[in-house]
Amino acid sequence: MPKEIHTRTVALTLNGKPRSLTAAPHWTLQRALRFAAGLTGTKHMCDRGVCGSCTVILDGRAVLSCQTLAVECEGKTVQTVEGIAAEPKWQPLIDAYCRHDAMQCGYCTPGFLVSAKALLDKNPNPTEAECREALAGNICICGTYPRHAEAILDAVREMAKEA
Repeated sequence: MPKEIHTRTVALTLNGKPRSLTAAPHWTLQRALRFAAGLTGTKHMCDRGVCGSCTVILDGRAVLSCQTLAVECEGKTVQTVEGIAAEPKWQPLIDAYCRHDAMQCGYCTPGFLVSAKALLDKNPNPTEAECREALAGNICICGTYPRHAEAILDAVREMAKEA
C-alpha cells in the first residue's frame, strides 16, 4: 500500500506579496511555483541545476529553483520572471532583450532575465565581462550568448535615461 505524503504550507513573499504554498516535502521550489502558485515562467528543463532556465531570485540572490526545496523557502522572499515583468522599472530590460533578438525560442529567456535583474540589483552599471560572468550558469540552445550581454548593457543605458 502506498505511503501517504503529507504536504506542508510554506509561507513566503512571492513577487512582493505574502503567499502560502502547499507543497510536498520533496517538491522543489520550481515545482511549487508551477503547480502550487500557477507561475509557469520559471522553466523546467534539465532538472539538474545546469541550464539556468529555472533561475529565481531568493532573498536577493539568483538561485536555481530546481535545486532548492520549497520547504527551505519558509519566510523568504522569492522573485520570478513574472514579478520582474510586472515592475515597470524593468521594462527596458525586457525591451532590450527583444531589440537584440536575445530570446529566439524563448525557453531560456526567463532564466537569463532573472539572472540579469539580479546582476543589475547588485551592480547597476556592469561591464560586458561582468554581464557574461553573471549569465555563465545559463544555457541557450539557440546560441544567443553575445546578445544577452548586449541587451543588458543597452537596458542599462535606457534605464539611465529614464532616471
